[in-house]
Amino acid sequence: MELINALNHRRSIRHYHNIPIPSGVMSRLLKQALKAPSSSNVQPYRLAVASGDVRRAISDELCERYDRASSVSRMPLPLKLWHGVTGKVLPDGDYNPNVKYPKELHQRKFECGMGLYETLGIDREDYAARDRQMRRNFEFFGAPTVIFVYVHDKLGRYSALDAGIFLQSLMLAAVDEGLGTCTQAALAIWGGPVRERFEIEADYKLLCGVSIGYPAAHPVNEYQPARRDVADIQLRLRDQANRASA
Repeated sequence: MELINALNHRRSIRHYHNIPIPSGVMSRLLKQALKAPSSSNVQPYRLAVASGDVRRAISDELCERYDRASSVSRMPLPLKLWHGVTGKVLPDGDYNPNVKYPKELHQRKFECGMGLYETLGIDREDYAARDRQMRRNFEFFGAPTVIFVYVHDKLGRYSALDAGIFLQSLMLAAVDEGLGTCTQAALAIWGGPVRERFEIEADYKLLCGVSIGYPAAHPVNEYQPARRDVADIQLRLRDQANRASA
């Protein structure tokens, strides 16, 4: 598939067929993604690829933690504190994905989320349905395989930059294979279930997860939030900005 076609067809897939990905396809996909550039070619990332029984076990444990966290969030403060400490509810991931968005970016985040809920027919005040949809993250949206992406902590933001370039290559190569993907920061909230099952080097920290599989026919897979215009992201020269404000 031509690169531009892959760019135009790629989107976040949130509903998958229950069809395993052949090992040869996954191996070929990862080899293609490894052609991604990185600083000094260090490739500072590691992948925990989970499918079959391992994938199911991780999903079950993550869903159990999410259910407990949702239940605890509705408790009075003393019980909330108690269960938060004793019930494996508190996040144990390496990074906190629940960042506070600046006002300018928060609006775009809000519009993206509301557009997704509208596509799914979920009313803004239907908190139970919104909760169920959030839980789908930890079911990997039904995808047969999930990839947990780890980055070398000593390289800081540049390790994440290299991983982002790798992820874009992975997602575009997946389109070429007839596969869909969804990159999920939510899968970095709890790291324990993955650490228990994979040998992870101490300096590598969980950045995100990627659900991957064959897209199913579903309205949610047609959702594509609006992209910014080039003019919105392109910085003006200082003299142009001064003339515009004069």
